[in-house]
Amino acid sequence: MLIGGLAKATNTKVNTIRFYEDIGLMPVAARTPSGQRSYTDDDIRRLSFIRHARALGFSTDEVRSLIELKDTPDEDCEIAAQIAASHLTSVEQRLAQLKRLRDELANVVSSCSGGKVINCRIIESIAEG
Repeated sequence: MLIGGLAKATNTKVNTIRFYEDIGLMPVAARTPSGQRSYTDDDIRRLSFIRHARALGFSTDEVRSLIELKDTPDEDCEIAAQIAASHLTSVEQRLAQLKRLRDELANVVSSCSGGKVINCRIIESIAEG
């Protein structure tokens, strides 16, 4: 299968596939006699794994570590659990930060009573930081 087929099968842009190859998340593709990249079903599975991990918010380094674990099936799963737990902690911290942001924005928005920009509480609140 050529790169366009892999892109379609995994709903991934061709440039993203090339990028994943460049940074080592995807193996360097075999080439056809005419020099086109050629992919297998294993490549579809690997790229699907990468895409799902990225959709869950795992960093490139975390994905790389998870792929290394996936490629060594006799390895202890505890390492994957540690990676996922660390990522979960990060997500929970970001959620708390977003909640604080939402509350602050709600206060700013509710302080608006209309009128001229010169007296705008939203602009003043943003300027005050």
